[in-house]
Amino acid sequence: MTSTEPLPLFPDESPEPEWITVAQVGEIPEGEGRAYPLDKCMVAVFLREGRYYAIDDFCPHQGASLAAGYLVEGCAVACAWHHWRFSLEDGTWLDNPKIAVDKFAVRVVGQNIQVQLPALT
Repeated sequence: MTSTEPLPLFPDESPEPEWITVAQVGEIPEGEGRAYPLDKCMVAVFLREGRYYAIDDFCPHQGASLAAGYLVEGCAVACAWHHWRFSLEDGTWLDNPKIAVDKFAVRVVGQNIQVQLPALT
């Protein structure tokens, strides 16, 4: 912490998660996704019907980039390699909801598309 940052009211509380700008509005075509580095992982950001979604870019099956996949009915992306389908809304694998990839909060501030880093636990 620098001397200009306020001290936390309760030192045991985690700080607010950080928002990282990954792209600019217009860089992700409607109906497609793009992969961006986020802290220590890659995140796949998709634009579907005017709304942005972000999930882990790594398909747990064999490691393909989910951003290289294609959007399917039901607000989901299908992996380009073996067509595993993941929900853009919560990251669950649609064929077995016990398995999921991480989902990240997304916001647009001005022209910046921002993804929220996960809170430290």
